[in-house]
Amino acid sequence: MQWTAEAEAALKKVPFFVRKKVKSRVEKETAAEGKTVVDIEAVKTTQKRYLSGMAAEVKGYQLDTCFGSNGCPNRSVISEDLLKRLEQVLQEADLLSFLKEQVGDNLKFHHEFRVTVADCPNACSQPQIKDVGIIGAVMPAITDQSCSGCEACVDVCPDKAIVLDETVAIDSQRCMACGKCILACPTGTLGEQVKGYRVLLGGKLGRHPRLARELPGIFNEREVLDIVDACLVLYKKKSRGGKRFAAVLTDTDFDQLSKRFWKQNWPGFQARKVNKFFTSGAGKIP
Repeated sequence: MQWTAEAEAALKKVPFFVRKKVKSRVEKETAAEGKTVVDIEAVKTTQKRYLSGMAAEVKGYQLDTCFGSNGCPNRSVISEDLLKRLEQVLQEADLLSFLKEQVGDNLKFHHEFRVTVADCPNACSQPQIKDVGIIGAVMPAITDQSCSGCEACVDVCPDKAIVLDETVAIDSQRCMACGKCILACPTGTLGEQVKGYRVLLGGKLGRHPRLARELPGIFNEREVLDIVDACLVLYKKKSRGGKRFAAVLTDTDFDQLSKRFWKQNWPGFQARKVNKFFTSGAGKIP
């Protein structure tokens, strides 16, 4: 649906985490009136209705994703099944009842527990500022297939993580596990070591913003669900008065979760502190 410039400017002032919801509501109400163009009056009218009935719209959690399912060429994983299972976990947690006990009936969207999935490290759904951020990951491995030296992997890597000399080497400090090099390699020298998800915890914006911290490892779907469930248990145990997960997640809590779910399947995580390359006798350039 077409929007006037004034209406679009007003929409941009809406907080990003409800902007999509507000836009959908405005267009729905505009269409119901038989109009094909959204103007500023339509935005203001919907805004009044929306704010007055916000508590009825709150469901206790927000589950978002990126544009991967719309044919994004960058997606590292197919996350549709994970999203369905996450929805079930969040519904079963009955966060709405919990929040009503803590906050009362005057709930706002900022009270909701936020989970997002990004299908690749580009992280379009902003996992770094969510309670739980999930990022698709494919860790490359050097196989026993000889390298032709074509440098297709070097050209396609957005992080300059691959070095070709006498052998193929991957800089594990730079590698973000997007998997592009695997798809580009014509000889099979680069293969898939592990595929799954990176998980970040405790991000938020607001008066005291905080970036989410990453758990060590790349996790499969079942492990991601277990992590989310553990976070929900911790959140319901410690949050009072509508405090965000980031506000109650202490360093000790994070360390305990890290130890509980720690996986040594991503060299890049350890290499954040120590720069190192991983190579193989295989992948040698003839």
